[in-house]
Amino acid sequence: MQSRIVFFVMFGLILLAGIALFGFMRISKPEQEIPQEFNAQQAIRDVEYQLLMGPRTVGSQAHQKVVEWMVQELQAAGWKTEIQEGQMDGRPIKNIVAKWGEGEPWVILGAHYDSRLVADHDPNQDYRSTPVPGANDGASGVSVLLALARVIPGRINETSRFHQVWLVFFDAEDNGKIPGWDWILGSRMFAASLQQFPEAVVVLDMIGDSNLNIYQESNSDKQLTKQIWQIANRLGYKQEFIPEKGMSILDDHTPFLERGIRAVDIIDFDYPFYHTTSDTLDKVSSASLKVVGDVMLEWLVGNNQ
Repeated sequence: MQSRIVFFVMFGLILLAGIALFGFMRISKPEQEIPQEFNAQQAIRDVEYQLLMGPRTVGSQAHQKVVEWMVQELQAAGWKTEIQEGQMDGRPIKNIVAKWGEGEPWVILGAHYDSRLVADHDPNQDYRSTPVPGANDGASGVSVLLALARVIPGRINETSRFHQVWLVFFDAEDNGKIPGWDWILGSRMFAASLQQFPEAVVVLDMIGDSNLNIYQESNSDKQLTKQIWQIANRLGYKQEFIPEKGMSILDDHTPFLERGIRAVDIIDFDYPFYHTTSDTLDKVSSASLKVVGDVMLEWLVGNNQ
């Protein structure tokens, strides 16, 4: 009888120890590590996911789905995220604004997420009234910003060049020269709403082309342009970030320049599938996304000196 009592006491102690150990293991389970490097494979998957939704034309179901998806991804990465809603030229606008860090200096990185209503540059006239898929022209810039959103929380600190970062996903950028529409409506609305000015604004547009050639956009702030291109050269990306003056382009950086804010447009405008139905996933390269992502990350977190 006594031996049976001893057995049950010992069994009970072992069981309690096991439960305690299991509880400790669960409590002490490490949280998911924040990535330290730009993930180009995730970025190209994000391009593909946007295309699976369909053309993200203003007012479409795909447009609403991509808004919800971007907000979820940003919040999952720990960013304070909000949707700025309003109207510009009578058109509904939804800009997504994500914020990380606090204090100054602070910076804005932007990209447009909408795709063009009509493929009016398509060589096939039968397709010119259909929407643009927007793999490079829209989805590539969004994907780089989202990949950066997953890395920045683990890289920004007191020695970084910037202490606060905003990622802004602009709506209704891409419908100029269509009756009743104009270019860059989302960025115009957002820039007009700013009460305080950031140190700088960098816009990413059409940066996933597999044959990446980014010239220095002529309207961009010269000092800021020089700084970014020097970083690209130091990282070994001189072939992609060409240190020569390129075209003058109306883009989402323009409204900020008009308000006296230093801004740069990083864009490869030499893209043969621009505003055609052939702006598809196969035209986008993860290597190109990595080039731009690496340069942006180094510029953001580099020493403030």
